[in-house]
Amino acid sequence: MGDRAKLKSSFNSAVNVRTDELERISRDILDHPESGYREIRTAKIVADWFRASGLEVQTAVAKTGVIGTYDTGRPGPHIAVMGELDSLIVPEHAHADSYTGAAHACGHHAQIGSMLSVAAGLVEKSVKINLIGKVSFMATPAEEYIEFEYRESLLADGEIEFFGGKQEFIKLGFFDDVDIAMLTHTGGETAGTLGVGGSNNGMIGKTVQFIGKAAHAGGSPHLGVNALNAAHLALAAIHAQRDTFRDADTVRVHPIITKGGSVVNSVPADVRMETYVRASNVPAILKASSKVDQALRAGALATGASVRISTNPGYLPAQYDERLTKIYRHNAASLIGDDNIIELTHSTGCTDVGDVSQIISTIQPTANATSGNGHGIDYLVDNYDLAVIKAGKAMGLTVIDLLCDDGAKGKHIAGVFKAPMKIDEYLDRMRSFRSDVTYEE
Repeated sequence: MGDRAKLKSSFNSAVNVRTDELERISRDILDHPESGYREIRTAKIVADWFRASGLEVQTAVAKTGVIGTYDTGRPGPHIAVMGELDSLIVPEHAHADSYTGAAHACGHHAQIGSMLSVAAGLVEKSVKINLIGKVSFMATPAEEYIEFEYRESLLADGEIEFFGGKQEFIKLGFFDDVDIAMLTHTGGETAGTLGVGGSNNGMIGKTVQFIGKAAHAGGSPHLGVNALNAAHLALAAIHAQRDTFRDADTVRVHPIITKGGSVVNSVPADVRMETYVRASNVPAILKASSKVDQALRAGALATGASVRISTNPGYLPAQYDERLTKIYRHNAASLIGDDNIIELTHSTGCTDVGDVSQIISTIQPTANATSGNGHGIDYLVDNYDLAVIKAGKAMGLTVIDLLCDDGAKGKHIAGVFKAPMKIDEYLDRMRSFRSDVTYEE
């Protein structure tokens, strides 16, 4: 096996040659955003790049996902380096699609760039010949848990089972033999830093339909049942529950009304909502979910409406591997200095990387290279060198540590990791969250 320092130098040099290309691809994805399970153009860009770089390519994985396989030809640990294809829907964003409102207001375009940066360095021949094992570059769809009705239609048609792309990858078996996983997300904490550690909330998603009775809103409202009033009362009842949530559980419930009625002169008879129920642990998610359901039923009962509550599995809480984080931190510090590595705390946001972290050793560092508010109209990547190049290098150098020297470190990390659940247990758990119940007036 070659000297590790020389391997890392060769890796960095190979990435440096392609920095303009990698940033250009990231910016191109920024300017052509696509929301989850619709990422046709983005997936093609990634697949074409994988092929041009000599990787074996699988497309249409979980509808729009792409996997590029880097196989050294020598048995060893299997690592997944992930990037997310999808965007949000933020119509007012400067880079929003004028027709769909899709926008990369969460930095996923830079994630794809950092994933490609890892591949750009590893395909260098002088690097590859000194590694063992395999790397799967997974461009996953639909991390943003949005557009519930669209995803429910895909579920009904049998195109997907889960709303999150990594969940679908797990279900389809693409993580069955993976030992270690990593992804770098953009962040907005101390500028110019890479963040390590931390954890994330988990969540479930609900679609809610209040069913009332239409009547003339001016002439005979007494003949109707106002589903919008039922929804308003339900919202108030949810708010009334907030001081019953324990601070330690970091519960977040944030419903929106997606349909408030049909026409202004008819009593609203079909009103729809969507909401997440988030918390740091599954028991707290389930307890808060029960309280939310009670509030929704109360709104319906008070007005004489019916309510249909559809609950879908969301994401499990994320717990990142401290041993793997330690290896990553050393490599990140070699690029930007130890003073520029920050420790992350618990985030009340959610990610399907959390699902991966429940079955294999996983990290999700952050590249703090943005301005504006995450998921907001002003969220922009300002430092592409950090978000794409250095973020990719930090992961790639970590992959080298894991797969060189006969994969000693990779084998150790995979061997000592105690997964909270096996894949079949994970799938059973996720399916247990799903329910669809109508409560009649």
